[in-house]
Amino acid sequence: MTSEDSSVLVSVAQGVATITLNRPAVLNALNNALAEALLAALQGAAKDDAVRVIVITGAGDAFMAGGDVGYFHRKLAEYPNRAEFKPIIVEMIERAQNLARTIRNISKPVIASVHGGCAGFGLSLMLACDLAIAADNAKFTLAYIHLATTPDGGASFHLPRIVGQKRAAEIALLGDRFGAVEAERWGLINRVVPLAELEATIAKLAGRMAKGPALAYGRTKKLLNASDGNSLDEQLAAETESFALSALTEDFAAGVAAFVEKKPANFTGR
Repeated sequence: MTSEDSSVLVSVAQGVATITLNRPAVLNALNNALAEALLAALQGAAKDDAVRVIVITGAGDAFMAGGDVGYFHRKLAEYPNRAEFKPIIVEMIERAQNLARTIRNISKPVIASVHGGCAGFGLSLMLACDLAIAADNAKFTLAYIHLATTPDGGASFHLPRIVGQKRAAEIALLGDRFGAVEAERWGLINRVVPLAELEATIAKLAGRMAKGPALAYGRTKKLLNASDGNSLDEQLAAETESFALSALTEDFAAGVAAFVEKKPANFTGR
């Protein structure tokens, strides 16, 4: 566990790494320190053999209320010359982009546990995760348009693929708030649960996946990530190679034996 003063807290138990965004006083708004700490936590969990599943959640009353607008305000005053301001912003946004890229490239499943506000980059972060479970008090908005800017964190990549172009345009261009029921109906999240049940639901789901076939999870993520850019023949070839490699693992043998013997499989991640 990291220090309580850290902008990110990390705990590992029974194969699950829980990464908690820890700026509750500002609804976990993303700043450079939080972005760097979250990236380090994700990279650490990716390399840790004891971790099979990663959960991202937020401390306090929100998942993440977007970027730190106060930072933008200070930097605009500090750099009245907009040409000098641009590299400052590019550096900040690239940190956010690295987070989305890292989550998609991690071979381990990443689950977003969402409650309260989920706005701006918070929504982008959730979209980058493999699964998302939201409490019934969750409120979402892409929000960027209200600052006269455009999405980052992969939102413009993930949104059209998840909800289609027309719905993506509505979410991005209007920036309206919507609730967990709408988010589930549009496919942005996997399910809605009462706030009081969110922690237990996440624990049950993460615990189940931590006992699953880790190598197959990673290969499945890779296939899903590649599907949009592949032709059918390319995807079929990738599936063939992935299945064949998976069939060489100890987990595959364990899964086949368990199926035949009608008993639960004991996957070891090998």
